[in-house]
Amino acid sequence: MIGEWRQKRSPIVCCIVALWLAAGCAAPQSIQTSISNRASATLAAAENNPPVLPGSSSPAPDSLVAPAPSGRARLMAHDSEAGLSSSQTPISENLSSEADESAHSSTSSSSTPSRPSYAIDLEMVLQLTDGQNPQVAFARERIQEAFAQVDRAQTLWLPSLRTGVSYTKHDGVTQQVNGSIINASRSALFTGFGGVLPGGATPAIPGLYANFQLVDAIFQPRIAERTAASRQSAATAARNDALLEAALAYFELLRAEQDLSIAREARRHTQELVDLSAVYATTGKGTTADHDRARAELALRVNDVQRGEEAEKVATVRLAQQLSLDPLLSLEPREPTIVPIELVSIEASPAELVARGLSNRPEVAENRQLAAEAIERLQREKFAPLIPSVLLGIGYGGFGGGLGGNIAGFNNSFDAVAGAFWEVRNLGLGERAARCEAQSRVQQAQYREIAALDRVAREVVEAHIQVQSRKGQIATAQEGVQAALASYERNLDRIKNVLGLPIEALQAIQALSQARREYLRTLIAYNEAQFRLQRALGWPVEAL
Repeated sequence: MIGEWRQKRSPIVCCIVALWLAAGCAAPQSIQTSISNRASATLAAAENNPPVLPGSSSPAPDSLVAPAPSGRARLMAHDSEAGLSSSQTPISENLSSEADESAHSSTSSSSTPSRPSYAIDLEMVLQLTDGQNPQVAFARERIQEAFAQVDRAQTLWLPSLRTGVSYTKHDGVTQQVNGSIINASRSALFTGFGGVLPGGATPAIPGLYANFQLVDAIFQPRIAERTAASRQSAATAARNDALLEAALAYFELLRAEQDLSIAREARRHTQELVDLSAVYATTGKGTTADHDRARAELALRVNDVQRGEEAEKVATVRLAQQLSLDPLLSLEPREPTIVPIELVSIEASPAELVARGLSNRPEVAENRQLAAEAIERLQREKFAPLIPSVLLGIGYGGFGGGLGGNIAGFNNSFDAVAGAFWEVRNLGLGERAARCEAQSRVQQAQYREIAALDRVAREVVEAHIQVQSRKGQIATAQEGVQAALASYERNLDRIKNVLGLPIEALQAIQALSQARREYLRTLIAYNEAQFRLQRALGWPVEAL
């Protein structure tokens, strides 16, 4: 019965089946589109598929497709119990037209063409970072790589299939099995599972072949699963780090925008002072030295504005890099004002926050999985001498041959071999060294886990201290702005009423500029501390 089955099946069919089974998985989709013409692809994606934050059903605003409104975002007083009145805002409303005129003159005087401007806000920054930051995408691809390694480890015990065609030809002397030398001329042909069939011997390359260590088939899937779990945690950590870096880059752009507005206001006030001092010097009510001092201050303010414009452009380019956008784009913040952002309540105790951080931080979970992986590798080395290696080979196909070049007697041929063997490496000394090495790696992984716990606790406590301290600095900075603005207005009234010289307002202008910058610094520093604390806690989704 078996003979009839063999005769009815052609070895060629076996070849076709083997080729079909050897087909691999489809190649991953090319990423050439995301590399070439990156800006166009990004804008088209934002227009057609607005990104949505996890847990939110509302799409993001069309920040990257709608042109930015004219002018820049202005630093305004935030709503609080100690809020400033409309006449005491850190930057007054009349700065808008002055800033636009300054921007227009700066643009017209430059030979470089203006860059396309697009509005963007903090929500869009976080969405784009989560969706297209290359570091986040790289970490996610490492997860896919780890899962592929898990699949490969789980198939170690499966044999491999080989198919082919072999032809041998011999002319001249050869040695028989009994040792005698004879002249022979022969040829042989084999086709099917296996190949390289010299004479009538067993195929040197079996068609169905397996040669593996059984200990690897047992422990490698466990090791690969631990690796995949650590990669998942590492990808989450990379996402959290990227979100923090993107938020800080956006805050730096906001700071540069507001600092530029402060510089322009100080330049305008100083220009007014120069004009007044010139009139006073001409009429004899003031001195030329006061006028020269005002002009020197104006030169400093002009350079301050130019440095502010430079800082704004640099911050835009750095944010574009973080979002993987075209650096030639000009990103305009949509926020009309800077307000304190509270992601984590400062009323929570440090001990509670540390406990949350240790339980939520992906870095802790990553190091825990790496320690578990090291333990699995140690177990593998302990059992390696006790578990055999497996050898399996099966060859089946059509074989024929004859004298000279004559191929005759073509018929089915079947060969099989199976075996198991144990190995003790280097007389046992190699086994001992391998176990000691694996044990040391377990200790290293555990120490890294402890270091990660210490780092998380330090980051949480440090960020909590910064949030508490900077929260109180905001009210103090507000008072400073109020006092500096009142001083400037009183000095200006004295000059208008001819009760003082214009140069007396110079120090008030400097104090007002410093107070506004201090208020801006405290707001930005508080928001940065909140985001650092959010990241230190593992970036809980509910806070968003």
